[in-house]
Amino acid sequence: MAFSGDTVRLQVNFKDFDDIAVNPSNIKLTIFDVNKNQIDQYDIDDTNKVKEGVYFYDYVLPDNKTEIVFEFKGVHKEKPILTRGIIPIKF
Repeated sequence: MAFSGDTVRLQVNFKDFDDIAVNPSNIKLTIFDVNKNQIDQYDIDDTNKVKEGVYFYDYVLPDNKTEIVFEFKGVHKEKPILTRGIIPIKF
């Protein structure tokens, strides 16, 4: 369970079509509200890398939202690669 004002670790596992971990370029983490309005955006680099294809970001959940959508997006072999997740937020 996630609470407003708490820090959560958002993590992504980037993989190609063969299920092999890949390290995309130009990785961005974008946070949206439930209406798909952008709240925040962060550049993700090797300081956020756990291992091959795995990246994280420690994010403080907003006090004024009941849910957020997070999106990790990058470029691999000149094509976009992305994943999204949803976090419900409780007071």
